[in-house]
Amino acid sequence: MEYKFSSYQSHYKNLLLLGIPVIIGQLGNIIMGIVDTLMIGHYGTMELGAASFVNSIFTLIIISAMGFTYGLTPLVGALCGRGDSMGVGGIVKNSLVANTIVAVLLMLFMTIFYFCLDHIGQPEELLPLMKSYFMILLTSIPLVLWFNTFKQFADGITDTRSSMWILLSGNVLNIIGNYLLIYGKLGFPELGLDGAGIATVASRAYMVLVAFLLFVCGKYYRPFWNGFKRGKVNKRDLLELNRLGWPVFLQMGMETASFSLSSIMVGWIGSIALASHQVMLTISQICYMVYYGMSSAVAVRVSHFKGQGDILNLEKTATAGFHLILVLALLTSVPILLLKNVIGSWFTDNQEVSLWVAQCIIPFIIYQFGDGLQCNYANSLRGIGDVKPMIIYAFFAYFVISLPIGCLLGIVLKLGLVGIWFAFPFGLTTAGILYLRCFRKSVSSLFVVSSNSN
Repeated sequence: MEYKFSSYQSHYKNLLLLGIPVIIGQLGNIIMGIVDTLMIGHYGTMELGAASFVNSIFTLIIISAMGFTYGLTPLVGALCGRGDSMGVGGIVKNSLVANTIVAVLLMLFMTIFYFCLDHIGQPEELLPLMKSYFMILLTSIPLVLWFNTFKQFADGITDTRSSMWILLSGNVLNIIGNYLLIYGKLGFPELGLDGAGIATVASRAYMVLVAFLLFVCGKYYRPFWNGFKRGKVNKRDLLELNRLGWPVFLQMGMETASFSLSSIMVGWIGSIALASHQVMLTISQICYMVYYGMSSAVAVRVSHFKGQGDILNLEKTATAGFHLILVLALLTSVPILLLKNVIGSWFTDNQEVSLWVAQCIIPFIIYQFGDGLQCNYANSLRGIGDVKPMIIYAFFAYFVISLPIGCLLGIVLKLGLVGIWFAFPFGLTTAGILYLRCFRKSVSSLFVVSSNSN
C-alpha cells in the first residue's frame, strides 16, 4: 500500500498532542528509577545488587498491576465517544473497587514470595538488604493501583497533562527523599537502601492523594465526579473490568517476566552481574516507557473511534502510532549506542559493572524494533477491547521463546549476562508480529460488522 503523508497527518498531530504528556509522565517514572539506581549505586555496590533483584520482582508485579488498570481505558474512551460522562464516573468507582481487590491479592502473593527469598539461589551476602527493602516496597502496591486508576481515567478522557504534572512532582519528592534518607542529610537518619524504599512509598502516596483531590475538586472533572457519586458498584461493570483487565495484566506480566525472571538467572552468575543487570533494566525502561506513552495515546484514540464506529480512522490511528514509535526508537537508541562505553560509569564507580553494561547495549539496540511493534499493537488491541488472544501470544513469545533462549545462551552456553540479554530480541519481535496479525484480523472483522449494520 502506497504511503501518503497527508492521509496520516492529522493522526500524527492528534497522537503527538495526546501522547507527549503521557511520554513525559512515563519518563518521570523512569527518572525516579534512574535516580534511585544512581543514588543507590554510588552508596554501595552491595546495595545496588540487592536493589536490582528486588526492583526486578516488583517491576514485574507493578507493571502487571498497571496492565489491569488499563482495562479501564477502552471503557472510558468508548463512553466519552458517546458523550456519557455519568457512565464514566460510575465505571471509575467500580474500577477502584476492582483494583483494590487486585492489590490485596498481589500483596498476599508477594508476602508468600518473601518467605521464599532464602531458597532461590541469590547471593547470601545480599539477603538482609533484599528482605528489608522488599517489605518496604510491599506497602506501596495499593498506591500504584489507585493512582493508575485515576491516571487511566484521565487519559481516557484525553486529559493527559494532569497525570504528567502529578508524576513529575512525585518524582521531585522522591529525589528529595532519596537524598535525605539514603545518605542521612539535614538531620535525617542514614538508611541506605531502606531510605530509597521509604522515599518511593511516600512519593506514591502523595500522587494518589493529589489525583484524588483533583478528581473531587477539579472543575473539568465535575460531571465525572457527579457520576462517581451516583454510580453504584455493580456486577456488570466489575465483570467487564475484569474481562478487559486480566488479559492485559497477564500479557504485560509475561512481557515483564522475560526481564524480571531473568534476574533470578542473573543472580546465579553473581553480585556484579546483578548490579549490571539493574543498570541495563533502568536504561531499557527509558525506551520502553517512551513507546508505551505513545502507544497509550493510540489506545485512547482507537477506543474513541471504535465508540463512534469509525473503523477506517481506527486502523489509520494504529498505523500512524507505529510510524511515530519508529521515529522515537531512532531518537532514543542512537544516543545510547554512542554513549555505551560511558553509561555504566554514571550509575556506579565499579569498572567491571561498566564493562558488562557496554556489552549488553548491543542486544538492547537490536530489540528496539520488536519492542516498539509489540507496544503499539498490544495497545491497539486494548483500544478495541480484543485482549484475550494476547495471553496466548505473550506466553509463547516470552515463556516459550525468550526465557528458554536466555537460559540456553546465558547459563548453559556460559555467555553470562550478555547471553541472557541476547534472548530479548527474539521474544519481543515474536510478540510484536503476533499482535500485529491479531489486530489486522480484528479490524477486518469490525469492517464486516460495520458493513452489515449499514
